[in-house]
Amino acid sequence: MTTDLRPADSQTLRDMVAMLADRKAATEIIGAGTKRAVGRPTNAEYLLDLSKLAGIREYEPNELVMTVGAATPLWTIESALESQSQMLAFEPVDYGPLLGGPAARGTIGGVLAANLSGPRRFKAGAARDHFLGVEAVSGRGEIFKAGGKVVKNVTGYDMCKLIAGSWGTLSLMSTVTVKVLPAPEDTRTLVLHGQGVDDAVAAMALALQSPHEISGAAWLPASGETLLRIEGFPESVKARLGATQALLAGQGREQFVLDAGESRARWQAIRDVAPLRAPPDRPVWRLSLPPASAPAVWRALVGPVGDSGYLDWAGGLLWLAAEPTLADGGAEAIRSTLAAHGGGHATLIRGSVGLRSGVAVFPPLAPGLEALQQRIKANFDPNNVLNRGRLGTSA
Repeated sequence: MTTDLRPADSQTLRDMVAMLADRKAATEIIGAGTKRAVGRPTNAEYLLDLSKLAGIREYEPNELVMTVGAATPLWTIESALESQSQMLAFEPVDYGPLLGGPAARGTIGGVLAANLSGPRRFKAGAARDHFLGVEAVSGRGEIFKAGGKVVKNVTGYDMCKLIAGSWGTLSLMSTVTVKVLPAPEDTRTLVLHGQGVDDAVAAMALALQSPHEISGAAWLPASGETLLRIEGFPESVKARLGATQALLAGQGREQFVLDAGESRARWQAIRDVAPLRAPPDRPVWRLSLPPASAPAVWRALVGPVGDSGYLDWAGGLLWLAAEPTLADGGAEAIRSTLAAHGGGHATLIRGSVGLRSGVAVFPPLAPGLEALQQRIKANFDPNNVLNRGRLGTSA
């Protein structure tokens, strides 16, 4: 049975973590809890719930910067940004429905801790690239601050980038500062219908190599569609869309265009892995790989390992639903296939407790990187209190 702790401010958070460190007590960290089912089970004695550390602290639209409590729901942030025609350009992913929970419950701290980025990632950068500043509590029970309100203000280690992607194993964020950007006035999506994986990857590569500023490129084999998103001022969108249509003339059996509303819905579904939500018993893998390797990896895995999936990031991201009958959820086949085709990384995003306990959920590290990770962990959390074991057997 776990004991729940709910700090209401950073000072209380510090005191609680100091107590946990003194007791060497394994502690699970949550904000809204939408990503609790990612990573190895923690089997924690305490549950540290940060949901009270929420609210917009400062928003300066003219400076394109926002400071918020780390547990602030994304919908609160996005609503405030929308009122000023601004956005989080990295398109934070919502894993809630994929993992069997409700939609629109995630927090900004959870997104940054997991470094989750949507379809615009290859153009706008990852979540960590928009993470400017943080106030946090280390596993030692010490408050620290890093970064600030501008992009280039760091000397020495970039603590924000270190925390991003650490999945709550190094520190507990109480306040974060993020960069925001103007939202596009118009969005259109060019759809090429009837392409196989080779033609789709080639078309996406050609579009991204053009000067037409594509901000989304995905292939959905279930519908036989290759999607290319174009955003910006209406006149610019119209011109770039026409040029892209001309560039890709003859590719696919037909071309058609989605308007702004249709585009928004389709890219949100791609972002949140909606095509793979059902049935819920299938393990879902997220594969990061060189786009040029995507066709070969796709052919090697779809059929032998999984029955469905799709490509995002112009082929640099492959989502795969594995057969639930595979003892290891497809882990060995997936990682050996990546190694044989130019390298890459595979993360198990959805899997049963038994599967997540028995396989490497996150990409295994080379011995040198593993040792470095453990040294960093020991410096931030010497008693291994925070999310013990979530990243693997020892972190």
